[in-house]
Amino acid sequence: MELTKRPRRLRMDGRVRDMIRETRISKKSLIYPIFVEEGENIIREIAEMPGQKRYSPDTLPYALEEAAGAGVQSIMFFGVPKHKDECGSQAYDPHGIIQETMRIAKKEVPELLYIGDVCMCEYTSHGHCGIIKGDSVDNDKTLPLLAKTAVSQVEAGADMVAPSDMMDGRIGVIRRALDEAGYIDTPIMSYAAKYASAFYGPFRNAAGSDNFKGNRKTYQMDWHNRREALKEVDMDLEEGADIIMVKPALSYLDIIRETRDRSPVPVAAYSVSGEYAMIKAAGARGLIDEKAVIAETATSIYRAGAELLITYFAKEIAEMIDEGRIG
Repeated sequence: MELTKRPRRLRMDGRVRDMIRETRISKKSLIYPIFVEEGENIIREIAEMPGQKRYSPDTLPYALEEAAGAGVQSIMFFGVPKHKDECGSQAYDPHGIIQETMRIAKKEVPELLYIGDVCMCEYTSHGHCGIIKGDSVDNDKTLPLLAKTAVSQVEAGADMVAPSDMMDGRIGVIRRALDEAGYIDTPIMSYAAKYASAFYGPFRNAAGSDNFKGNRKTYQMDWHNRREALKEVDMDLEEGADIIMVKPALSYLDIIRETRDRSPVPVAAYSVSGEYAMIKAAGARGLIDEKAVIAETATSIYRAGAELLITYFAKEIAEMIDEGRIG
């Protein structure tokens, strides 16, 4: 049989497969989310997310050193305060849980890069991502508080801020506030295409933001829509976003691809709590090879176009890179 084209030629030798691999994953591109709870001596298992924990600021260095030891270089913090109110004042309190966490992290493990999640949902008594007016979130009244939150996090030591609220215009407002405060070099990672997803369930329990009434569909995106995501991306780019994020990841690989094709800035994807919980549950029951599925799903996100991956599996992926199972 005369075949001039034989794709298998490049698959026969493992060294050749490694040499021509199209998608490569680096530990430097991984971002590990950590939940920090106000209090002391806390290392609390998160039942909805096996293997993940809440830490208090004083026990946090243990988790940071563990992540750094695995080769993870970037951390994103989510705060769980004791006190919540209508306006989420602990989000922008100079001595709030995230602000104190940043100070401790920068002192104890300064080599890591720290990203502050900028939102109100963990801090409001109603659980929504902004100031409530009637039955909805008041977009424009929320913006100054988001800007205040971002500035307070950077003042406390954050290397980057990541607004996740999905209010219109928040990137521009936060950029101006940071610049006016003298933080012109602090990057903004925008949750640009954030969908109103059912995959967030375990996170809301873990972060204590599951107390809201109604839903977040007036500000998070309808998961039927593709063009709307590109509009959100374009708006955030115009307002000064330095990194664009798509969230969730696995059900939105098409959005990651289209975002990568049009974005002049780096693209991040957030593999969210529901994705994590499903893999852990199936692995615990012996239904899948857990490590193999972690490797395959992470690779699919990078293959779709993500250059940065926010994932609760960051440490496992870093270890698999060392083992040669991924990357």
